[in-house]
Amino acid sequence: PFDRILAELRNFFAIHKAEGTHAGGVHLEMTGQDVTECTGGAQAITDAGLSDRYHTYCDPRLNAQQSLELAFLMAEALREERTALRQAS
Repeated sequence: PFDRILAELRNFFAIHKAEGTHAGGVHLEMTGQDVTECTGGAQAITDAGLSDRYHTYCDPRLNAQQSLELAFLMAEALREERTALRQAS
């Protein structure tokens, strides 16, 4: 689900911060197609809606809207962290 992916990313960055290291990047399974393979996000895809456009034979992917939503949420978190670091120095 989208919320779990977001929580994992937040934990990932929090661990790096606690260890004094910087993330080299993240890898997400995503597509530009309008699939329904991951629940949640602003579209509020539910378990009942997964079968509407579930096309993968492997790992479920974020769809285009979910990918953009996650990118903006990550960017905001990184911007807040950078602002906090600047204010602390």
